Amino acid sequence: MKSVATNAYCARAGALICLVALGLTACSSLKPQARATVYDFGPGPVASLPTTRIAPLPTLVLAEVETNAALDSAAVLYRLAYSDAQQLRPYAQTRWSMAPAQLLRQRLREHLSLRRAVLNAAQGVVTTKPAMILHLELDEFSHLFETAERSSGLVRVRATLGQGGQGAERLLAQRSFVVQRPAASADAAGGVRALTEATDAVIAEIEQWVVQVEGAGG
Repeated sequence: MKSVATNAYCARAGALICLVALGLTACSSLKPQARATVYDFGPGPVASLPTTRIAPLPTLVLAEVETNAALDSAAVLYRLAYSDAQQLRPYAQTRWSMAPAQLLRQRLREHLSLRRAVLNAAQGVVTTKPAMILHLELDEFSHLFETAERSSGLVRVRATLGQGGQGAERLLAQRSFVVQRPAASADAAGGVRALTEATDAVIAEIEQWVVQVEGAGG
């Protein structure tokens, strides 16, 4: 009888332990998961711009921005140049609102549209003369650490200008742009701000280059 009672007590104790363990597991599953911090380049223009009947600069077609597989995600990436510059690492619990190539195109379109009509490649709008077509390839977009204390936002873009018409597109010019901007802090927030500043600087250089090609008779 004692053996039976002991076995029954052990069974009840084991069942109680299992119930407690299941309860703890259920509670842990109900805890809210840490949400990722989402970044973009800011709200853009916050006031309506005065409209004119004719844009001051010729119409430009903006193609989709191409990129490599490593940058084709919303991860905020960094490199440790002082230890292993070839490895891209993602910041945990931090991401962009969309892939960097899309953010770059959106920001560029906002900027270019201040002075000209900007069309998508598939819009099929007829212009008075063949419009120039701007192609971009985003090759680098990372928070680069030269040392553990010093870092910068690095953006590298290759731009190609062509001109449409009947048949194949005519090549007008091609150029690479590389811009770095120092990061105020050695974390994801500092990298995001530095990359935003570097992107705006690249966009300003691209716009100036496009105007120069147009002025040269492109």
